[in-house]
This record gives sequence, structure tokens and C-alpha cells, in this order.
Amino acid sequence: MGVPSTFLSAFFFLSCFICLYSDLAIAKHAAKGVARHYKFNIRMQNVTRLCHTKSVITVNGKFPGPRIIAREGDRLVIKVTNHVPNNISIHWHGIRQLRSGWADGPAYITQCPIQMGQSYVYNFTIIGQTGTLWYHAHVSWVRATLYGPIVILPRPNTSYPFVKPYKEVPIIFGEWWKADTEAVINQALRTGAGPNNSDAYTINGLPGPLYNCSSPKETFRLNVRPGKTYLLRLINAALNDELFFKITNHTFTVVDADASYVKPFETDTIFITPGQTSNVLIKTKNLTSNAKFLMAARPYSTAATGTFDNTTVVGVLEYNTNIMSFANTSIKSLPLPSLPAINDTSFVANWTNKFHSFGTGNVPQTVQNRFFFTVGLGNDPCPKNQTCQGPNGTKFAASVNNISFTLPTTALLQARYFGKSNNLFSTNFPNYPLKPFNYTGTPPNNTMVSHGTKVVVLPYNTTVELVMQGTTIFGAENHPLHLHGFNFYVVGQGNGNFNSTTDPMTYNLVDPVERNTVGVPSGGWVAVRFRADNPGVWFMHCHIEIHLSWGLRMAWVVMDGRLPNQKLPPPPSDLPKC
Repeated sequence: MGVPSTFLSAFFFLSCFICLYSDLAIAKHAAKGVARHYKFNIRMQNVTRLCHTKSVITVNGKFPGPRIIAREGDRLVIKVTNHVPNNISIHWHGIRQLRSGWADGPAYITQCPIQMGQSYVYNFTIIGQTGTLWYHAHVSWVRATLYGPIVILPRPNTSYPFVKPYKEVPIIFGEWWKADTEAVINQALRTGAGPNNSDAYTINGLPGPLYNCSSPKETFRLNVRPGKTYLLRLINAALNDELFFKITNHTFTVVDADASYVKPFETDTIFITPGQTSNVLIKTKNLTSNAKFLMAARPYSTAATGTFDNTTVVGVLEYNTNIMSFANTSIKSLPLPSLPAINDTSFVANWTNKFHSFGTGNVPQTVQNRFFFTVGLGNDPCPKNQTCQGPNGTKFAASVNNISFTLPTTALLQARYFGKSNNLFSTNFPNYPLKPFNYTGTPPNNTMVSHGTKVVVLPYNTTVELVMQGTTIFGAENHPLHLHGFNFYVVGQGNGNFNSTTDPMTYNLVDPVERNTVGVPSGGWVAVRFRADNPGVWFMHCHIEIHLSWGLRMAWVVMDGRLPNQKLPPPPSDLPKC
């Protein structure tokens, strides 16, 4: 009889835990951070879920990928070798990448992808961040299976600003597709329709017992001891879905968002968009029996068009339970936690307002550059002699200020650095919509988007206020916008159309939350501020992958400063070539 995979997972976790803390013990008294070396071999690996085996792209044969563990101030040196036919690039999501833009990872923005048989060393230092971030592929839809957690511990002799947890556990939400996700997105782009749905949501790669043909070993199980505090490192790695998460009869204390401490608050339900991370504490009950409680996640969606996977992934929180004993039949009999309605926009709006920075932070009090971006869906005409399945026989598209971003064939950062950007991109991205309309009311007659590779140029160290306005052309949706290379302060949000006279009066400029990914509310707006203190080319895009593929993306170019430590260093010698 084989050893259950859950036992092997527990043994592997324990081994990693021991290795980690012996490693950290060596570095304990180091005045500065240490260099931590990792080798990522990108390989195909057969993975079985829901009675279906497929070959997927993985890091070192693992799905989800192995965790990266470091302390604030450490330098990470990660050699990525591509053994698969697909082009590969990896983004270290949320890492500031201060003056290390060559390591940021989005294909054709900061680097050309790594081709089969080639390697690239990502080299960067973690500066001013503690908490949970993550890594994922950043080319086409490869991140469907290529992702994993980044655990950033405090500096040596520094503690968390909250109770020390008994144990820390990554919880990564994802999706499982029986189909090849590259075929899914290629078909969607060819037909102009919305993409086919995933077959299941997952917790740490496991879909749980509510899906047909799920085996007992395909359920995530967290075995806990009574009366202990656990730190759950939550990551939403799903391609296309924002999620609610809850554990029956338990509450969370939220202490961190996107690797920035927040003022702790209690909740029994978590909302998390693709790209976002959060650390939450859970205090277990003083139970002596072998009790079990379900944890569950399901989507939030207000989309009026297209389809989505309206299912629920389930895991189990177990007290004093022998990890060798499990059965899906007994799990299914447990009560499901009551999650918000799938379109509960008021919950999401209230959720966002609960987040406040732990300290006063450095939110810009004055603004030198103001921008107003509309974000949302539109359409493209159907090519001649082709039948399209988007709105009214057209193709779905997405845009920022009605510009659907066209990926170049050479990396923007490379072209910019070597002064060869003239024919690759233009610097006339509009600060405001060129044709204003009632963004959350009746759509304009012409909903076609324009296309181009346009960027915004920012002088070094200037301050930015960006208002992102959701549009309702093909229905109101929440858009999780992710900015590479920066954290920003979320200073305001609201319903309907942004009012430039009255809405800024409601801004929080005292303790706004600091994030790298924020939801532009369904049928509303959000305002953020940041300082352009990181020279390079920085991608900004919706983290719902189909919207990214349709063109809801753009880039910021931040100029060098005058001093040597304000300039982008030259590219590494092994930078991949297109």
C-alpha cells in the first residue's frame, strides 16, 4: 500500500521547515541580509486531478511550485532554466525591485522570455517588505500551474507586531483546468468570445470533495492543535476569479496586505482578488475531540456577460486528527460555511474600507502628476470572412483610456535602456480619456477600442495620483489592477462616476492601506497615490487573465534620477534575447 500524498506533503513541509530554520539560524546574527540561492527547473509534470491526468508546466516538478523563504533585506538569486517548449518568464509579484527592474519578469516589458534550453538568473534584494508575496509565470496563460509562495520573514532580532504564531501555513487559491490553458486562451482570442471555464477551484493545488470524481487525497487538510494561533498566508493565484473564503465557526484577524502590515481587524469572511496576498491569524478553539470544520472559497462576480466557474472549493480544518485517516463521504456531511452572495458588491466595498496602514506611512500629501484612467471592456470588429462570438458578432477587447495595449516584440525596458524605443512604443498615452462619456451609465454608441503600445513617462521621484474609473460598457465588473515595481496608497474609492471636485474631499491621507493590487470597484472608482522613486519600465494591468489578454494593460516609464543610486544599472549579461 502506497504512502498517502498528504503524509508525504506533511513530511516534505516538516523537512523544509527544519532546513529553513537551520539556515536562518546561521544568518541570525548577520548585520545585513544574506544571499539565498534557488534553482528553478521549468519542467513538464504529469498531475492527476478529478480522474484526469495531464502534463502541466511546473517548477522542479511541483504543483503548486516550491516556496521561497527569505528575510527582509536578503538578496535572492534564482536561476531559472527552461526545459519546456513554451517561452517562460517569471514575475516576483509584489517585490519592489528597487533598481532591479531587469528581474521583474513580465515578458516583452522588462525582458524577452526564456526560450527552451536557456537560463536566466533573477537577482534582486527584498527591501522594506515583510509578509507574503508570490511568484508566477508572466507570459500568456502559463501561470495557470506555474506559481508558488514567497515567504518574507522579519529581519533577525525583529518580531512581528502581533502575537507570535504557533505555525505558519501558506494557503494558495488556484484553478484546475482539464483542458490545455494555452488552447483555451488561443481559442478565445481567435473567436472573440469569453474563454471556457476552469473545471475547479483549488486550495494548495487540491480541488476538494465537492467536485465529481475527486479522490480523498485531493482535499487540502490543515491539522491543528487546540488553543494555538496560526498564521495563514493567503494568496489568490486564480487566473480569472476573485474569491470569498471562510472557515465554519472560526474568525480571522487580518494583519497584513500585500506584504505591508495593516491595523488588525477581525472578520469571519475574507475577500481576495487575483494577485492579492494577505496574512491572517486564526486562534483555534480549546477542543479535546477530533473535530472537523470545512474551509470554503467561491467566486465573486458581477459580470453581465460571459460565463465563470460558479463552484466551491473545500478544505478541512482538523483538530487532533490522525492525518492518515480521511474520507470524502464524512467530509461532505460537514456544514458548509455561509459565504456572501456571488454578486455582493456592498460586502466588497465595505471590505476594502476596513484596511488601514499599521503606521502613518509616507503617503504623498501633494501631487505633481494627476491621471484619470478608465478601465473596462470594449470590442473589436470581426475580421472579414470570419464569424465572431463576442458582443453582437464582434470580438471582446479590454482597454485603459480606450487603448488596448499591444505587446511589443522586444522588451520595452531593453529598448528604452539602449535608446531604440522610437519604433517600438510611443510616449503619448493619454492622461485622461480622449472621449469622455457617462462611464457607469448608458454606453456610448461606439464601443470599439483603439490599439497601440503607449506608455506614460514620469520624472524620477515625482508624486502621482491615479484615479481608475470602472466602465459598464458590457456590464460592471471589479478589476484587480496590479502595478509592478511599486506599492501605492489606496486613498479613496466610491460608486458611480468620480467627481473631481467633491470626491477628493473624502480621501484618507492619514493611514491609507499600502498595496500592489487593488480592485477597481464594479461600477465605481478607486484613487491611489505613489512616488515614482524606482527607475525603469513598469507594467500595470488587470490581474484577471482574460482581461489582460484582451488588452487591459499599460506601462509606466520612470526616468533615472541625477545621482548614481537613482539610476537603473545595466542589464545582466544573461538577459534573454527575443
